[in-house]
Amino acid sequence: MDPKSSSTEISVEFPTIFRIYKDGRVERLKGTETVPPSTDPKTGVRSKDIVLSHESGLSARIFLPKLTDPTRKLPLLVFIHGGAFVIESPYSPLYHNHAALLTSEANVVVLSVNYRRAPEHPLPVAYEDSWEALQWAAAHSNRNGPEAWLNDYVNFDRVFVGGDSAGATLTHHVVHRAGVDGLSGAKIVGMILFHPFFGNGKLDKLLEVIFPECNGLDDPRVNPGKDPKLGKIGCRRVLVFVAEKDFLRDRAWAYYESLKKSGWGGVVEILESEGEDHVFHLFNPSCDKAVALVQKVVSFINQD
Repeated sequence: MDPKSSSTEISVEFPTIFRIYKDGRVERLKGTETVPPSTDPKTGVRSKDIVLSHESGLSARIFLPKLTDPTRKLPLLVFIHGGAFVIESPYSPLYHNHAALLTSEANVVVLSVNYRRAPEHPLPVAYEDSWEALQWAAAHSNRNGPEAWLNDYVNFDRVFVGGDSAGATLTHHVVHRAGVDGLSGAKIVGMILFHPFFGNGKLDKLLEVIFPECNGLDDPRVNPGKDPKLGKIGCRRVLVFVAEKDFLRDRAWAYYESLKKSGWGGVVEILESEGEDHVFHLFNPSCDKAVALVQKVVSFINQD
């Protein structure tokens, strides 16, 4: 066989997301554009890229708001991006801009996690990376960690974890794990799930490819509403966003109902954006409903 033809022959394809060629090469069909870290001239938000583990290559982009009182310690938001566990990164324009907006509006330090993506790194690698990133951040509570912005500016009694779509799946996982296993050095106050991917019965083929050890769409790792230990979640406040036209909407509502019945002692809110689709706020951040969504996040983070 001509080696050139084998290098262009497709083994698996998920239109608009990615394809795998028979020679093992992976091609992402979107979400590959990146922007460098920067200082925003309008808001004063600064960002920089950091390595969390030289061994695995786990990295992140960290965002710092304009400091009006350098002695004041700020909440920390550990943010985990979406993209079907396969596309996008903290360095893509969508997620850089979103993290910078949350940093400025909520006056928080944001650690946007660059977990290793499938299919090159099949799940549950992203779960482990996200948990490692949260532990890495919490280890700065002694003010002697490798990242000065965390040492100098973060109140580790006010840590939040948030993410959208697949990132919301990872967010739930790490906050739940913190409740089960404990998290040294930091107190998770709240969890924010933007349009979470908890399955909908139609993505089983994708999971077969990127999560071969998954036990189906009711596996608690992808559908935590089915987890008998759901009530052990490691925070006391949860905010769930859903969108009316989102194909993942029903499972998010089911998660909300399951959490209320789980025996967990916290408070969960759910807010639905009428007439909107999946992660609309990333693509149209200036629309009224996206602005309202961000302001709800600001209120959630800054309430006592």
